Amino acid sequence: MRNSDLNELADELAEFAPAEKTGGRPASEERVIAGFEEIQRFVEKHGRSPQHGEDRDIFERLYAVRLDRLRSLPDCRALLLPLDHQNLLSDAPFVAEPSAAYNVDQLAAELSAEAEADDITVLRHVRTSADKRVAEEVADRKPCTEFAEFQPFFKRVTNEIKTGLRQSHPITASNRSIELGDFFVLNGVTVYVAEVGEPLKTTAGEVDRRLRLVFANGTESNLLLRSLQRAFYDDPAARRLASPTTGQLTFGDEFEADDVESGTIYVIRSLSDHPYVVKHHELIHKIGVTGGRVQSRISNAENEATYLLAKVEVVATYMLAGINRTRMEKLFHKLFADARLSITIKDRFGRPIQPEEWFLVPLFVIDEAVARIKDGTITDYIYDPRAAKLVRT
Repeated sequence: MRNSDLNELADELAEFAPAEKTGGRPASEERVIAGFEEIQRFVEKHGRSPQHGEDRDIFERLYAVRLDRLRSLPDCRALLLPLDHQNLLSDAPFVAEPSAAYNVDQLAAELSAEAEADDITVLRHVRTSADKRVAEEVADRKPCTEFAEFQPFFKRVTNEIKTGLRQSHPITASNRSIELGDFFVLNGVTVYVAEVGEPLKTTAGEVDRRLRLVFANGTESNLLLRSLQRAFYDDPAARRLASPTTGQLTFGDEFEADDVESGTIYVIRSLSDHPYVVKHHELIHKIGVTGGRVQSRISNAENEATYLLAKVEVVATYMLAGINRTRMEKLFHKLFADARLSITIKDRFGRPIQPEEWFLVPLFVIDEAVARIKDGTITDYIYDPRAAKLVRT
């Protein structure tokens, strides 16, 4: 068998190979060995050799065709026999390989002929890039034995999506970056990037990295970074779950000129002469969010029941960038719901009303809540009215 034959077969088996190994062997031999090891793992898992047949899984049929090819190539048999502890290469009689070299098209034609003989029409398409990606993405997944450690991360992300702290964005051609700690939705399953390996050189001279991906369904994978990026391309519904600490929220002095401002969180105190309000002046606060100027929002406070029909003073403001204002306001109101001010006043027509956006919460607690919204830890806390502080759940 010529070296070109070995190279061609190595290319066929590359779809099953893990990251390229370093050592004394040529890369083509390493890929052939890696492809054979994939077949061996199938045998270890199922207790038998991969078989042809219409009722077999597509990957089993792929392994069966490739095992036949390995058995038929003398150089491959000689290379793999020392590793063949399952006697896979002796399950079929040896057939000498013709001296003519195979190219990719010839090998594809041979696979199609194999498919016709066994009536496996799906195998006509095994060389498409989509099927290669399925082979790598699906076959590589396994149960995550440490999933209990990652489960709280998925719970937090779910809560952040519900409250608007984390935003779901389409993945575009210009936004396919993958970093440690990123969350994505791929094929309807949330994915967490738990580890990012060292740079790897591919046969095409590009740089890739091996990832450890943990899925919300309790499995994990060591997919290559570029393979994950291609998977995003194949799934039009793939989404990036953008973190609150990656530009989705901006507060106070950290607001940058090129941020898209969504509005302002404002905290105000009432200057009402209502006896209860006067007594608890330093504790009673209204928390709101506006897309305009705060001063414009409160300019007519003395005529509006929501402001207790009295002038107010602004005691704190925090700027927002890239966040839903309504969801943000609801988040504060939900967090401090147990400390909502229960007070009845009469509007200018003499009708009794109960404003709902005032809370008996110290200003320093509101400051802490904003900080925890910013760093993403707010979902781990609730407000304890008796202790007048945030406590971990």
